Amino acid sequence: MASAKRGRLVYKLLIILLFASLGPLSVGGYYMLSQSRDVLLKYALADQEALAIGFSNTIYNYLRSFLYSVRDTALLNELQGGDPIQQKAILDRNVNVNSLFVDMFVVNSAGQETAYASRFPREDKNRSFADDPVFRLTMERGEYIGEPFYLKGRPVVMMATRIVSPDTGRVSGMLAVRLSLIGLKTLLKNGFPESSGSEAGVVSPEGLLVASSQDQTGLQVPRPSREVQNALLSSSDKSGHSVIKLKNGESALLAFSELRMLRWIFYIQKPMSVINGAADELLASTTKALAIVLVFALFLGYAMNSVILSPIQQLREAVIKVGEGDFDGLPDLVMPNDEIGELAHSFAEMNDSLRIKTAEVISAKEELEALNRSLESRVEARTRELRVALDELIKKERLAAVGQMASVVGHEIRNPLAVINNSVYFIKTKLGNAGVEDPKITKHIGIIETEIQQANGIINEILGFTRTRELMLKPNRVNAELEDVLGTYPFPPHITVRKQFAPQDPWVHTDLDEMRQALRNVIGNAVEVMPNQGTLQVRTSVENGKTVRIDIADSGPGIPKDVIENIFAPFFTTKARGTGLGLAVVKKVVDRHKGRIEVFSEQGKGTMFSIYLHMAPPPENA
Repeated sequence: MASAKRGRLVYKLLIILLFASLGPLSVGGYYMLSQSRDVLLKYALADQEALAIGFSNTIYNYLRSFLYSVRDTALLNELQGGDPIQQKAILDRNVNVNSLFVDMFVVNSAGQETAYASRFPREDKNRSFADDPVFRLTMERGEYIGEPFYLKGRPVVMMATRIVSPDTGRVSGMLAVRLSLIGLKTLLKNGFPESSGSEAGVVSPEGLLVASSQDQTGLQVPRPSREVQNALLSSSDKSGHSVIKLKNGESALLAFSELRMLRWIFYIQKPMSVINGAADELLASTTKALAIVLVFALFLGYAMNSVILSPIQQLREAVIKVGEGDFDGLPDLVMPNDEIGELAHSFAEMNDSLRIKTAEVISAKEELEALNRSLESRVEARTRELRVALDELIKKERLAAVGQMASVVGHEIRNPLAVINNSVYFIKTKLGNAGVEDPKITKHIGIIETEIQQANGIINEILGFTRTRELMLKPNRVNAELEDVLGTYPFPPHITVRKQFAPQDPWVHTDLDEMRQALRNVIGNAVEVMPNQGTLQVRTSVENGKTVRIDIADSGPGIPKDVIENIFAPFFTTKARGTGLGLAVVKKVVDRHKGRIEVFSEQGKGTMFSIYLHMAPPPENA
């Protein structure tokens, strides 16, 4: 009788196990397969559009950087003086330094060209721009970026800015440049290599293909495919996405975004086969999972036939040990509520009395020991808290004193530094006007200027570390912040910069000025440890959907273990010159943003700083 009941119990458990394991997986797999293609397509289109918007901002900032360079040139006194010889010398120098400048020219306030520099010979000279829309719009708006066009088979764009005296505000004319857009092709190739399967490009309002991540050969004036061109030029939205049908019959995902304040359009095209391949992989994975679960369930059901007898064997061993008086060596009894329950109940009634008394004694002893451990732990924790609080108070008092002293000393030192700097500028001006060119004098003047900058830098570091202002937190994109910092940092030519940014370009709440200063300090340290040659790697990633990680790694000599523990301490430095506040400022900024910073270093291979910040939701107008 007992054997029959035991057999029925095994079969029941086997059936329940099969339903519990295969049922949800089968239903869920069927639902996922039916929804996967539409969901994957929806998210792929949304991601492509977000990527298009982000990269269009990158291209806009790339163009603006050249306009800023032209604007800085327009502020030079030699350019505003009106001397055509001095103006041409400045233009020649700019064209020679910047390989993307096709030509530059200066136009006076009357619209007459006064100076010109170019990479190509010219036929017309002293052109008049009085009726030219470029001159009129530049003088009205202050700056101008025109529509792209092709010159000698290469895409170019006209940029211009007013020549305004910073002292009097007088407008003396216009400085214009024709910029080659070949650099955009390199930017697109780096962002969308052929291995990614995507194609990216920039299209003018007239449908000209300004730049593309794919090689365009045999076309004097390239244009995107007719399908892409129709989809872009027929839309009135600033950004969007769609599925288009290509000439070869295949479908592709298309996302686009209009460049800010320009009418140029950036687009990304990805084959539809990528989405279909992901859905096919999901089908194969689900089928494999069902097969594995089925085999495992059958094996487990077979094994349960022998495992079901284990509680009876445990009960028998427990009875023997109790009969011998061994209460401490009893096995753990796992008794199910079935045919074995009556035997377990009888044994429990016999053993309850002795077990309860023993348990009470043991419980009292454990409570006393737990109370002692709790008291000891509280005393130790309180002592540690007081020690940490005391150390923090001493540190704050010292920093306050240093800050007060630095403010006074900085004021007293900066005044003579300013006088010295003005005097050096006056000497350089006098020597230049007199036509004196002495290498020794030039060398020593350079040394004086370098030392003035070094002294000012030390004062700024100390004042910046000791002063604390209220954080101005705003939502910012991590990738955009890093692009701005990397784009404005003066990297030496021997440094190779490699970027690997998170495709979703996450948002964080940061004080832009403080966080940029922290990033510059970390990058500056990395550049300093690579004086001859090296690679700087900058990466961003998202961890657990909540944390944004920024990695800045160098290929320098690494940091010794006995030094790495103190690198964030104020005034700690291993350099011959410096305040030791660079990384201390970084640690302070990260702590104020409720983040954390870690450092990983291996001597002979390099160092990596990892900054972790809380990810923020995108703003409503993003």
